This record gives sequence, C-alpha cells and structure tokens, in this order.
Amino acid sequence: MNTRFGRSEIALESVAPGSREAFAERHRGWGTTIRIADLEVAGFHQVADGTDITVRATWYRADEEDLRTTTIKQHWHEQGVSWLLTGEERVDGDIGLLGEKVVFQAPESDRPPVRFPTVRLSGTVE
Repeated sequence: MNTRFGRSEIALESVAPGSREAFAERHRGWGTTIRIADLEVAGFHQVADGTDITVRATWYRADEEDLRTTTIKQHWHEQGVSWLLTGEERVDGDIGLLGEKVVFQAPESDRPPVRFPTVRLSGTVE
C-alpha cells in the first residue's frame, strides 16, 4: 500500500537489503507519473525458499489516463519474525508498471487530419 501512494521509503523497509536499489528503481514512478488505482492479491504459493505472491495491479499513466492491468509475481523470504521481498517480475498484462522502457509510436498517415465543417447558428457553413 505504501508504494501505491508513492511512499517508497516506507515500503523499502519490507524489501531485502540486497534488493532495495532495484526495487526503488522499478517503483520510481509510482505515485507520480504512474498512479495505482487498485492492488489485489491474486494468488499465493509456498516454494522451498519462501512464498510467491501474485499481485494484480490496475494502474494508469498520469498523462494518459488509460486504465491498464499488470500481474506481478513477488517472491518473499522469511527473515526472523518478518517477511522480506527479495524479487518481483511482470508475468502478464501491460508493460511499464515496473519501470520497463516503453516507446510510443505515432501511426503513420499520408492524409491530413479530418476537419469537419463548422455550422453556425445563423445557418452559414465554414
């Protein structure tokens, strides 16, 4: 929840020390250029060295406002009395949530943009 609202410094307390720099880089835009609309735990799986949690994030870029969905698999490891995040990866959905570089390309067109005629209340057409 702290990453959802851009409070990464608090979220880093739950990340393993060796993974903190990479985590901070992947989540740099959360709360600013990337807005998280909802986070949902979608699955939970015990593995030999910890637990894998599947998280479904619904998000949008602040400058676009197109709602997107990305599924992330997080690996958590028990450290004493607490659990620490040791890794995460996108497993499905839209790219860009975890700091992946996204290149936007405008569609190619030989035609000028469509301009519809303006009809004035006086009945004249421009």
